[in-house]
Amino acid sequence: MTALMPPPTIESMKALIAVLGLSLAADVLAQTSAIDPIKIMVGRLELEKYKSTIKGLTQFGDRRQGTDRNRAAIDWIEAQLRSYGCSNTRRLQYTYFPSDPLLPSGPPIAHDPNAAVGGGRYRGTTAHTGVNVDPLLQPDEKLRALNAQASVGGPREEVYCTKIGTTHPEEMYIVGAHMDGHGWGEAANDDGSGAALVMELARVLASPDVKTQRSIRFVLWNNEETGLNGSRAYVTQRAALQGKEEPAGSGQYPEPRWLGMIQYDMMLFDHGMPRADGSVAKEQRPEADINIEFQSAAKLADGAQKLAWAFYAANEAYATDYPAAVGPHMTNTDSTPFMDLVPAISLRENERGREIGAGWDPHWHQPTDLYSTFTDQDFKLGLNAAQTSLGAIARLTGASLAQ
Repeated sequence: MTALMPPPTIESMKALIAVLGLSLAADVLAQTSAIDPIKIMVGRLELEKYKSTIKGLTQFGDRRQGTDRNRAAIDWIEAQLRSYGCSNTRRLQYTYFPSDPLLPSGPPIAHDPNAAVGGGRYRGTTAHTGVNVDPLLQPDEKLRALNAQASVGGPREEVYCTKIGTTHPEEMYIVGAHMDGHGWGEAANDDGSGAALVMELARVLASPDVKTQRSIRFVLWNNEETGLNGSRAYVTQRAALQGKEEPAGSGQYPEPRWLGMIQYDMMLFDHGMPRADGSVAKEQRPEADINIEFQSAAKLADGAQKLAWAFYAANEAYATDYPAAVGPHMTNTDSTPFMDLVPAISLRENERGREIGAGWDPHWHQPTDLYSTFTDQDFKLGLNAAQTSLGAIARLTGASLAQ
């Protein structure tokens, strides 16, 4: 006859619960340690939030520099950054007149679509890639009226904020996109898509539970469409201030030393090469990808190429839908003024020189660059660029989540 076990006492039950509790805690700890905190951060990027930020930018029309709508958009961007927790927003001020010579730091910008500097030769059908200046080509009367005010030379501003590194506040990565546009549309893709991407990165990385060892600066350039004047002004005013503690002994670095510069410019549209009649497919092509470009002619091309491959690796690890491709033809974007001073790359929907410049995006600088023009498959390309970027930047800056 099998002996029956005595009923458990209160003390024995407490002991059993304590043992099970410790075991459960150990299991949870083991599972938690296996979770990549960067993957959690990347998961905070959402398609609808990205789309909403682009939509918010398009309420100001094409945001052409030197207009009230441009200034209103800058105010809105700053308010958004502050709402994300970027309390240290700043504005860089400069002046721009159409007759101004280009500021130093970078080669001249090629305006001839058949002379893309460092952009690779054109292949296939070359469609028209000029800038629309005819307001009557915009059929939406309200948008036409919103964009009607002409640009006037004078003072300019651009806004930025900084995530301060916990162990190396004196070093930083610059993440930027231009917020101005033209062409009598909404500049939804050029460059609402890039500006919204930078703002979404700021939203996630500015969260109080995200810590980075190195600093990150989020910049929304102005005057890109006039010759990269906003980014050139930044380089001119701030390059010499890098790494200087101010005031001495304070641990404050108004301009941390630049470790890398990453630029976003047109992120949505990869529908393929134009057909013989110049038309482009209506749907995103199945083989669409994110183009990560460095400039092989830059003084710091080796470092830029390494930075590009770091983003490629992050795409492999964190992007959900679209792959990445690395190329050596970065040109005509706000990373250009930086490229001889710091490793610099740009992320785009297509190669800037031989594809965008050859008509692969028929909405570029046209009245059709509207939020409504693009589908979720298009917006997902931009979201995947954001996933790629957040993963890469988090790795590069030693990002972690507070326990």
